Amino acid sequence: MLIREIVKQAIATGYLSWEAENKIQHILSSAKFDLEDLNAFMSLQLAAMAGRVRQESLDSIK
Repeated sequence: MLIREIVKQAIATGYLSWEAENKIQHILSSAKFDLEDLNAFMSLQLAAMAGRVRQESLDSIK
């Protein structure tokens, strides 16, 4: 799965699950992603900071 696919789903639903977050981290650590995936990841970060996407990993901290 590509980062951009995970991001598209997270932005569409407004939610990033633990599983999706772990997949993104795995892809980023493997260095097997392209510029489009990196841009998608940055878009996800901006959406999360703006409150448009909730992260399951942060919800469990509250």
